[in-house]
Amino acid sequence: MDERPVQRKIIHVDMDMFYAAVEMRDHPELRGRPLVVGGRPDSRSVATTANYEARKFGIHSGMSCAAAKRLCPRCLFIPPDFKKYRSVSEQIQRIFHEYTDLVESVSLDEAYLDVTRNKKEEPSATRLAREIKRRIFAATGLTASAGVASTMFVAKIASDARKPDGLCVVRPEQVMAFIRPLPVIKIPGIGRVTDAQLAALKIRTVVDLEKSSLPFLEEHFGKFGRYLYDIARGIDERPVTPWRERQSYGAEETFDRDIKEKGPLLEFLRECAGRVFTELKEEGKLARTVTLKIKYADFQLVTRRQTCEGFLSSPEEIFRTARELLERTEAGSRPVRLAGISLANFDPPGRKNEDAQVPLFKDVTGGT
Repeated sequence: MDERPVQRKIIHVDMDMFYAAVEMRDHPELRGRPLVVGGRPDSRSVATTANYEARKFGIHSGMSCAAAKRLCPRCLFIPPDFKKYRSVSEQIQRIFHEYTDLVESVSLDEAYLDVTRNKKEEPSATRLAREIKRRIFAATGLTASAGVASTMFVAKIASDARKPDGLCVVRPEQVMAFIRPLPVIKIPGIGRVTDAQLAALKIRTVVDLEKSSLPFLEEHFGKFGRYLYDIARGIDERPVTPWRERQSYGAEETFDRDIKEKGPLLEFLRECAGRVFTELKEEGKLARTVTLKIKYADFQLVTRRQTCEGFLSSPEEIFRTARELLERTEAGSRPVRLAGISLANFDPPGRKNEDAQVPLFKDVTGGT
């Protein structure tokens, strides 16, 4: 009897410039023109997505819309429609679940699928990835890039290797040859600050990292050193974790570039507040607890939490709480690579207090 462990087969699917692609699909006149999904350029809003035409000018997500306008004066700016993006994302999620229930959604436009054993009984993850890409395009008119590998981190790097509309397959025996030449900044979890620290140690590529001992990396990076040591050897045993019953509603984003000032962060958090409030409202729920999540450029993660006496009744109330929580972090003095807001401590199901529910459903303007 063959008792060798089954080789995992992971697909990472990443939609191409998702928000911008949805807008260009729905408004064909926008195609071929530099486009940013975000706030007005005369505000302190940030770009949530830029299409490839805009990226040629150096525009990226997390950049202030004012800066994007300076880089490309003829760039178009469209306010985000997260209800529409969630609807499209749900279409894509349904396609994923036709192949496997081991789907870990990272965001509206990105997910890992463990297809080691799948509903189609298809032994080839490559064929499955091609079919999933075709299905997504047929259902939504949008392109996706996919990476296929035996680990999550290699699959993620692979999905970015041939964008847009690409497919990159890295077989187990190809992993080290694939990752060794890569700059360390390509490793998920390494931001600009960590990259600078590695540069000071003369570690510029994965092969340089592979030569570093575990004690050396732990001395300089603490617990994160173990992650760097394993990744440099192609080791990533994290399982794909499917969706479970939600204990919170949240919105977060990893920025293409670290954000150094509070202004763009606050505008992003204002947008997040509107998104999570809308989602909560659509579910008919109330919440009392706001959690702010901040990940600094060196990968240190901090959370700040506040529970309100009453239920949160508007996006502005959520934003005000998040703004207060931000003051309890080092944002503004330390670069930030990820930020987000989540809501929890829900109103119990079946609650009949109509007075408490009224504010949730009143018309609210502002937020996003």
